[in-house]
Amino acid sequence: MDAPNDLNALAAEHLAAAREAPHGRSAHLLLHQDPLRQTVIALTSGSALDEHNAPPAASLQVLRGSVRLTAVSGDVELTPGRLHPIPQERHGLLALEDAVVLLTAVNP
Repeated sequence: MDAPNDLNALAAEHLAAAREAPHGRSAHLLLHQDPLRQTVIALTSGSALDEHNAPPAASLQVLRGSVRLTAVSGDVELTPGRLHPIPQERHGLLALEDAVVLLTAVNP
């Protein structure tokens, strides 16, 4: 069995779950050490996380597929291996193809 922090195994597991889910999403809180949180999020092509507020500090790393990070300041398309800061404004996420991302956030 894979270790619980094996990102490749988690990506595959949650992408399979997202493909079965009616909303096309699956997520897993990987690490929670206040104030740090890391979450694996899988989205099927065309699925989205609606616009929401940003935490005080956060980044998004694409593990598989491609996504569009949407924000008032401008949209950014991200592909595997890309790491991008989350803008300090309301933002959303759209899967351009089946995708898995690692969200790292710091909350007070």
